[in-house]
Amino acid sequence: MNVRDTHAAARRQPGFVLHQLAIGFRSRLQKPDALAVERIFNYRADDGRVTSQRVFCGVCQKWLAGARNLHYLCDTAVNSNVRTLVFANFLAPNMTSTYTDVAEQVGRRLGVPATLVEGISVEQLRQASVDVAFLCGLPYVRLLQEQPGMLRLLAAPVLHGPRYRGRPVYFSDVIVRRDSPWQSFADLRGQSWAHSVGDSYSGCLLSRYQLQQMGERERFFGEVTYSGGHQQSIRRVVDGGVTASAIDSHVLGVEQLRNPRLAQALRVVAVFGPSSIPPVVATTRLPDDLAAGVGSALAALSDDPASRARLARGLIQRYVPVADEAYDEMRRMLDVVERRPPSVRVSA
Repeated sequence: MNVRDTHAAARRQPGFVLHQLAIGFRSRLQKPDALAVERIFNYRADDGRVTSQRVFCGVCQKWLAGARNLHYLCDTAVNSNVRTLVFANFLAPNMTSTYTDVAEQVGRRLGVPATLVEGISVEQLRQASVDVAFLCGLPYVRLLQEQPGMLRLLAAPVLHGPRYRGRPVYFSDVIVRRDSPWQSFADLRGQSWAHSVGDSYSGCLLSRYQLQQMGERERFFGEVTYSGGHQQSIRRVVDGGVTASAIDSHVLGVEQLRNPRLAQALRVVAVFGPSSIPPVVATTRLPDDLAAGVGSALAALSDDPASRARLARGLIQRYVPVADEAYDEMRRMLDVVERRPPSVRVSA
């Protein structure tokens, strides 16, 4: 099958995906490497839905008809020297579209194909099966304590909004239903509470730290559950499934941007932070020169008006360099909550 036939098939069949095909490229018929032709993974859309997707030559082909640079993709399949840059999103699914766009723009600036996959487990970082990750600060800190040098900081986002003051920080916003009587975190004694996941800084560790500062433990709440993520926590509060939850302010801001009515359904009764925002990190699989290139490309995204507009859809103003020391306060809180001796910061 040649490229022209592929385009025709895609127009007739939007879900059509090349699968183990000999591809004619520039009048040559070659058998592409199987791993280059197809990778299958669970792709999570912005609304949290999971669908089975395929990656052809490292680029997500949800609709082949909408694929960019199909000639370039076919060239990747037959040219083993072309390396696909694999980004992974370990943060909220409502940022999938923004991070997909960031990956594509970085790849374009570096002249390499790039794709975004879902971050399913930190094993992907331990095994360096991805190159770059959008990652919560808490697993970043924990993984470096486990193995110094496992991850390298590349950049961190600065968010739109006066509360961020042009810094790479975010907050943990404690939300309740607008029609509830609760006015503060202390008012929530005996009420139901949802953590997002256990490895979330803003959705779990910060509230546990706050309870310790009050001389309390989680039994302060009447019931504690884990929702599975910030977006799920928001839905549970709105639906009345739980009284309150601590939400990443970036996630909450994006949800409210896309659903303005949400602000009328919720109130923020407490704010923890500011804290250093989840960074973009590189694994050991990424060569030093390419890691430096990714960091520079991220920082340069805000130089272009069109790129700034795309970042703004995810409430990102720009990306800036960030130092490991920025996460020392997180390390201190982790030590307090887990009742460990103060940790010694290790080099990233």
